[in-house]
Amino acid sequence: MTRFFVDPSELAGAGLTLTGENAKHAKVLRLKAGEEVLVCDGAGGECLCRVVDYADGAVELEILERREASTEAAVRVSVYMAFPKADKLEHVIQKATELGAYEIVAFPAARCVSRPDEKSLKKKLERWQKIAASAAEQSGRGRIPEVRVVASYAAALEQAARCDKALMFYENEHATTLRMALESSPFESVSLLTGPEGGLEEREVEQARNAGLQVCTLGSRILRCETAPLCALSAVMYAAGEF
Repeated sequence: MTRFFVDPSELAGAGLTLTGENAKHAKVLRLKAGEEVLVCDGAGGECLCRVVDYADGAVELEILERREASTEAAVRVSVYMAFPKADKLEHVIQKATELGAYEIVAFPAARCVSRPDEKSLKKKLERWQKIAASAAEQSGRGRIPEVRVVASYAAALEQAARCDKALMFYENEHATTLRMALESSPFESVSLLTGPEGGLEEREVEQARNAGLQVCTLGSRILRCETAPLCALSAVMYAAGEF
């Protein structure tokens, strides 16, 4: 079923009007009066609607049912990724959204080659959020993950540590596996923190331990910085019964 995202305030009344890009998309899809569509508020709520009419470049809808989105994961997974080079973060945002991530958070680490300044970050954040929105629509999500940036590694650790399971992945860790970490206790929220291309420094790993994160291995093979968070996210979703 065709899915549209709108601002939550637009779902307050008995009816709904699609305008702008949503109206153009509806026209391209050649939606006809009587057809049903889903309209989502991007925060986990959705409305089943029926197309009523086209008027002045807008699409009039009748709201048939309000409900919680059934496609959202029961576990809230936050993906914390150190700034990578090139467009690798865009790939992770798209795929993490499809896999069900609650949010994607970028942060600076000691070995990051990419260090976008405040001016470029504003434009990048707008683009990253659009990528998340597009991926959420394509994959049938009821919620658009928020894409955020934190100013420091310490801030990333402090925020990641708030989850029930706060996990960091380090190639030199061999004792604790992701499976062991997940099976040790129940969880409703998980944070997954991974480093940049050059990996995390030993002092950063110790800093994470001191902040309350559990350091894990993702196996005997070295994963690329854009592979590791998606591998971990997939494993968490499987463990949570989402697959």
